Amino acid sequence: MRAFDAIFESEGVIVKKVGPLAPNMNAYAERWVQSLKHECLNHFVVFGERHLQRLVDEYVAYYQELRPHQAIGNVVLDPNSSSPLAYNDETVDSQDILGGLIKHYYRKAA
Repeated sequence: MRAFDAIFESEGVIVKKVGPLAPNMNAYAERWVQSLKHECLNHFVVFGERHLQRLVDEYVAYYQELRPHQAIGNVVLDPNSSSPLAYNDETVDSQDILGGLIKHYYRKAA
């Protein structure tokens, strides 16, 4: 276990121990693992480490860049983007992620 912690410490991360039966102490990490499992990994049969890494990399890119994130009051985080609730005549297109498991819809540029 110490060798595993050393990897994080070498990157400047402070490792803090949590109790073995205290998932609420680490709620953010628990929620991330749950999202990864339920939205991605439970839908695939993984055929090796490279395949797993590809799936996780693609899901992480989606999660961090495309997945809708909103602030308090259901306000869109990017103030330059139009409200997703506002109606307009722009064309909507979709992008397949993870081989079509996830569909990302977006407005095409005019």
